[in-house]
Amino acid sequence: MSDHFGDVFNTRIWQEQAEPDNPFAAALCRCHGYDVYGQLIVKAGYLEYLYLLLKGDRPDAASAAVLNILAVALANPGPRDPSVHAAMAAGATGSPAASVLMAAISAGAGSAGGAREVMLALQTWTDCGTDLAAWKARIAAPAETRPLYWPQIEHVPGFDPHGVRCATPVLQLLDALRVALPNGNTAWLASNRVALEQAAGIPLAQNGVIAAAFADLGLTADEAEMLTLLWRLPGAAVHALEQKQRGYRQFPFFELALENDPGEVQA
Repeated sequence: MSDHFGDVFNTRIWQEQAEPDNPFAAALCRCHGYDVYGQLIVKAGYLEYLYLLLKGDRPDAASAAVLNILAVALANPGPRDPSVHAAMAAGATGSPAASVLMAAISAGAGSAGGAREVMLALQTWTDCGTDLAAWKARIAAPAETRPLYWPQIEHVPGFDPHGVRCATPVLQLLDALRVALPNGNTAWLASNRVALEQAAGIPLAQNGVIAAAFADLGLTADEAEMLTLLWRLPGAAVHALEQKQRGYRQFPFFELALENDPGEVQA
């Protein structure tokens, strides 16, 4: 049987040559021209390989450092995050691993702190760049961002609608990225953060910093959204595994404090 892989699949990312005695197994796998099992598995790090898959080339030293910072920052959003909390709920009920991760992706995919907000924030970088006047104009008159299956975002993408001031981890992440990329969008964001927060009326959020760094890396909005979904899964996975061991009786439900409780009035 001949190898018809090249006649069936069209991709610039991957090339395979079949084993001479088994057309269903690959003897050689190349990613953008690099021999994956003959070269990359012993010479390339995971993040370098991931960048190669996305962009078709190896990252330079600065880009590799930024990739590492972003991967660590995104790896575990923590139990406060809806995506992690959804995974924990699935884990507490003994759901299969695939269901746990699907719950995390579903809850973390939207425009209220999710991966789509990163995409929308990166679109703002594409449109406005490092032009402060353009940013202020966009903040004052947001662009329409709602396709048929998404609600219109109700706050400036990349900023925290519930925040009083910029959170400490956000400032720490911004500073680390500014050092790694002293001349890019992230450095400009660090210098103009206060002015942008004043224009938006709310503080900068982690998603806004992430989007700036993705813009520095040359990622498209779609690539940034996909990578955000992918990189947030480790935290969801480990918290779900822990919750599966603890059981539903120890599940950390959020406490609601009603400012106007009708029950108290009746009492």
